[in-house]
Amino acid sequence: MFLPIFPLKLIVYPNEKANLHLFEERYKELINDCEKDNLTFGMPVFMNGKVHAYGCELKIEVIQKRYDDGKIDVSCRGQRIFKCLDIKNSVEGKLYAGAEVAWVNQDMQQNILTNITIIEKLHQLYKLLKINRTIPADPADVWAFDIAHHIGFSINQEYQLLTIESEEERMTMIESHMTNLIPTLQEMERLKERVRMNGHFKNISPPKF
Repeated sequence: MFLPIFPLKLIVYPNEKANLHLFEERYKELINDCEKDNLTFGMPVFMNGKVHAYGCELKIEVIQKRYDDGKIDVSCRGQRIFKCLDIKNSVEGKLYAGAEVAWVNQDMQQNILTNITIIEKLHQLYKLLKINRTIPADPADVWAFDIAHHIGFSINQEYQLLTIESEEERMTMIESHMTNLIPTLQEMERLKERVRMNGHFKNISPPKF
């Protein structure tokens, strides 16, 4: 399938909301065309100085605002994941680029035991970070794409997750990340406590010889 594309240093996952502020002529034209013809567009990830193959299809939900100078605020929703097969720097008669894409099949089979572990680690992580975020109680309601932006992933890790076709493998990656991250945060908390105590009188019992 051919999609108009909007490369951006942003990872959008299926069903995720994305708010975009558009000021370049080519992307204002893209949004106007998509709105007029009820089209979707692709957002391949621009990272490390180049456009990468994987991205997410976006559908316009609402044009939030049109400014007098032509800028546009638009709310979109992530749809399907794709892989670019051939990128065209310009679409005939248009300012924006396009790409021939293949849709990436998604295996959504869950491993409930892994999800249970992830729920436990999410509670630990958010407590350490003092984040008040709702965590699903039912393991079947926990999905990789729903939590990926809220666990301290780098953009490279977020992109890697986008390329994984199996939900079980995505969750395994998330579990491994949190298993490594949580002890680091716990050590940072201990370090901050030692720094706070520096210079204070301490009731320390001497060792017995």
